[in-house]
Amino acid sequence: KSTSRDVKKLINELKEEDIDGLLIDLRSNGGGSLQEAVELTGLFINEGPVVQVKDSDGKLEVIEDETNAMVYDGPLGVVVNRFSASASEIFSGAIQDYKRGVIVGESTYGKGTVQRVIGLDRFLKSSEKVGQLKLTLAKYYRITGNSTQHVGISPDVNFPSAFDASEYGESSEPAALPWDKIGTTKFKESNNVSKHMIASLNNVYNKDLNKDNQLQELVTSIKEFKKAKQETKVSLNEAKRRAEMEEENKKKAADENMNTDIDSELKEDKKDNEIEDPYLKEGASLLSEIITKKKKHRKNK
Repeated sequence: KSTSRDVKKLINELKEEDIDGLLIDLRSNGGGSLQEAVELTGLFINEGPVVQVKDSDGKLEVIEDETNAMVYDGPLGVVVNRFSASASEIFSGAIQDYKRGVIVGESTYGKGTVQRVIGLDRFLKSSEKVGQLKLTLAKYYRITGNSTQHVGISPDVNFPSAFDASEYGESSEPAALPWDKIGTTKFKESNNVSKHMIASLNNVYNKDLNKDNQLQELVTSIKEFKKAKQETKVSLNEAKRRAEMEEENKKKAADENMNTDIDSELKEDKKDNEIEDPYLKEGASLLSEIITKKKKHRKNK
């Protein structure tokens, strides 16, 4: 199995349909193979460094995409959330650093370390399983030199989030290694994303936030979720408790908007191509804005 190979195949199929843009959803993707993250990045850049790895002895390795075989060079967006971690952060960080695409969503998990799990059975002559030991061997760094540890990847456009870094993510772990920085490595930025574009997209998002019912419901759901987390008491009065439960049931539908999984199945009573997931819908809206601006720019040349 190969993620990069599968994605390459899908991209080529989409290119045959003459797509205008591509949106990659990495929400709740906990990562995987470092090599796959590098090869996946290579589908969207010509060549160059993707990530730096420094081991416990201080030895630094710059891992590059050497394929020189970019598969897709069009408008690109990546959606992330608080539970996008590790290899997902390597990919989205590289896409952002190369200014190859726009990152939208929530700040990611912040897992910038390399671990190896060692079974302790092999050290003991026993038929009983004695567990495993996880060792931290190295740290990841972006090509800019910034670590993803603790801070994760900050999106270009921040969507509403129900999850605080103090409770969810690497920064919530008491023994997590601290954030640090090393030197940048040589790489060539593309001209796909500019500060002006990011500012424009944030303006579009803020307007959508004021008029889109799904986004407004999401914000309300998040506020209710955070408020409920702070409640530490439950009434023992039956009538009062029943009233509270009835109110909670009424809000259940709104709470479901906080789901960060891909909702690819559209309800039958919805129009064609209408997206239920508010994060995915807004990500597609912002990507559409990029496509429109690029087409207008080419037309004016």
